[in-house]
Amino acid sequence: MLHTKICDLFHIRYPIIGGAMMYLSNAQLVAAVSEAGALGVLASAIYRTKEEFASEISKIKRLTKHPFAVNLNLFPAMRPINNRDYLDVIEGEGVKIVETSGHELPEELARDIKSAGLTWMHKCAAVKHAVRAQRLGADAVTVVGYENGGATG
Repeated sequence: MLHTKICDLFHIRYPIIGGAMMYLSNAQLVAAVSEAGALGVLASAIYRTKEEFASEISKIKRLTKHPFAVNLNLFPAMRPINNRDYLDVIEGEGVKIVETSGHELPEELARDIKSAGLTWMHKCAAVKHAVRAQRLGADAVTVVGYENGGATG
């Protein structure tokens, strides 16, 4: 199997990322992907409260000892999400990898992610957004097509 810098960065066996999928990327799926040697990614926007979110991360930690990531959704939402609160949960639960995706990436959130010592990847659909994420300190960038659920920025 191909071994890449992504394997080393995320401490995974295969250079495969099981991207966050709204309402699908729950503890069971994330743990299964990570157990298979790839990087499972939890979709944080599924959870309505910090407590529900923390509970799901705890489930993942019971199901796997392998690395996994949490996606912080930057999309405008009918039900706004406080990503700062979710980042506090991520830190408190000992998650090591964060993915951001969506529209405009707030510089303050990028600084908070980096100052927490987290490994950070940003999902985007254009080179200009990838370059901006790199400038803000992203450790990796996932470049996707515009049809990817709207992760344009």
